[in-house]
Amino acid sequence: MCQAAIEAGCRFFAGYPITPQNEVPEYMSSHLPEAGGIFIQAESELAAINMIFGASAAGVRCMTSSSSPGVSLKQEGISYIAAAELPCVIANMQRGGPGLGNIRASQGDYFQAVKGGGHGDYRIIVLAPSTLPEIYELTMAAFDYADHYRNPVLILGDGILGQMAEPIELKPYKPVVELPEKDYILDGCKGREPRIVKTLLLRPAEALVEFNEYLKVKYARIESELKLCEQYLTEDAELVVAAYGITARIAIDAIDAAREKGLKVGLIRPITLWPFPNEAFKEVVGRAKKFLVVEMSNGQFVDDVKLAIDCSRPVEFLGTGGGWYPTPEKIFEKIEAVYK
Repeated sequence: MCQAAIEAGCRFFAGYPITPQNEVPEYMSSHLPEAGGIFIQAESELAAINMIFGASAAGVRCMTSSSSPGVSLKQEGISYIAAAELPCVIANMQRGGPGLGNIRASQGDYFQAVKGGGHGDYRIIVLAPSTLPEIYELTMAAFDYADHYRNPVLILGDGILGQMAEPIELKPYKPVVELPEKDYILDGCKGREPRIVKTLLLRPAEALVEFNEYLKVKYARIESELKLCEQYLTEDAELVVAAYGITARIAIDAIDAAREKGLKVGLIRPITLWPFPNEAFKEVVGRAKKFLVVEMSNGQFVDDVKLAIDCSRPVEFLGTGGGWYPTPEKIFEKIEAVYK
């Protein structure tokens, strides 16, 4: 994640320590200055996210990272950044909750990520990698999506991805979308009209309503243009497993085992959690008899699956909050029960 950010031109990082993502600021503290960037261990999560506001307003590609309780503290700042239409990348390697919880992996921050954990009607783009090579590629893409749409992008991982190791191929950075000129940044107004970056709209009374209408149109554009997902063996699937992140990766072994037993099971793995890839689910709903959602939480992602299929098929659930890990055996056992 860190190396990809540096390759993509990230030159400012502000963060605060919390397990299981401490390797991110540790790496950035030594490697970002070597690349000509600035690393700051802020005095708090609140300070870190507001430093990101400032760096982005100055036109710098910037990033922060944390884990669940730390990201909760950043929510007010994220709302401000979204309202100011400033691009940045935020990483959340989730841990068990609620509260301080524990440092085991979790997917309990789904609602916070995709529904908006701060105040007001805003959206952030949410990317959910399932492998370390995908983290590398999605991190570089995240900076492009942020600049292209002038919007925060969240990389939603978990404690397993944050603490595992596997080989990756380092690839050179190439933009994945058109990168617009940053004609809004605060870089000194000598010879031009001053620019203002603000989120407080008091006069006239309708100004904030009009701005919210503008944001609604922008978010609708993002929804129409950016929907990433992976499908696995869904062509003839009668039971479709829905999972994201590391859980989807674990589920593939269970699906392979089910196929060996003659059970027609497939997988849909959303990569963008917002915008949600509704079309992928609508595409299979005609032949799928049931859906099974596997999630490391008490059930949050399951709601969007039900909405994507208009509640037209039964949706079963396998999951528990607080740091519960699914195994291929547990998922296969549930698949067999649901399939029967």
